[in-house]
Amino acid sequence: MLLTLVYGLLKGAREIVKKKCLERNSVVEVLFFYTLVGLILCLLMPGTEEVFQIEASVLPFILIKSFVIFLAWILSFKAIKSMPVSMYGVLDMSRVIFATLLGTFVLHEVWSVGQMIGLPLVLLGLFLLRILKSKKDQEEKIEPKTVVFAFLSCALNAVSGFLDKVLMRGITSAQLQIWYMFFMVIMYGLYLLCSRTKINWKALLRNYWIPLLALMFVIADKCLFIANGYPDSKITIMTLIKQSSCFVTIILGRLVYHEKNILKKSICAAVVLAGILIALI
Repeated sequence: MLLTLVYGLLKGAREIVKKKCLERNSVVEVLFFYTLVGLILCLLMPGTEEVFQIEASVLPFILIKSFVIFLAWILSFKAIKSMPVSMYGVLDMSRVIFATLLGTFVLHEVWSVGQMIGLPLVLLGLFLLRILKSKKDQEEKIEPKTVVFAFLSCALNAVSGFLDKVLMRGITSAQLQIWYMFFMVIMYGLYLLCSRTKINWKALLRNYWIPLLALMFVIADKCLFIANGYPDSKITIMTLIKQSSCFVTIILGRLVYHEKNILKKSICAAVVLAGILIALI
């Protein structure tokens, strides 16, 4: 639970850093160089000697996970670039729905009484975000496709979380992290070439947010993979704990970008928090 909480808090802060990265470089540039720096950091961590001691039959499944995240990050970065991070943080909680469905119907995880009460509260908080209107909402008009991008990203991230749980039954956190980062660098590199994106090297070299984002990502994913490695960890519970990221994005969204409607978003997030606490009892 503690490792997953650390992941959630870092994830919330990462949304702010992502938006900062995108102020200086394009989505494609940030995705490629951020994953490249992340891979280098992973290779410098202890335990890399076991990376090549992995069965070849596992690599195709890691490749599938990498492709899922490849798509999820493109969608999430495009969404974050076009909407307030506090709003994205609340929408991101919809991954609870997808992760719960996967954990229940695929891994056959059994719900506790707390989860049965907590999940509806989490969904209620998301629903309230939609129905609680105010005059200030006109200042935060968001294109429908941006919201669709956010939801699709959540669904793909839930699939990735499911694959993490399955893969961590037979490999170490270092093996999963380095191999999937390696595949990601290749995918984003090909995306960079195929899209014929012109790299703004001057802005890139001054974009210190990219290495910070990579460092936060590596630490957060390490915590998550280790947590997934515990046999008694459940996707349904872990996904609920991850929603702590929402509070970080709301607070930092206000402090850094002076975003509007913070009270409304905080009420919705508080309902979600109540659901999380009840589910963990």
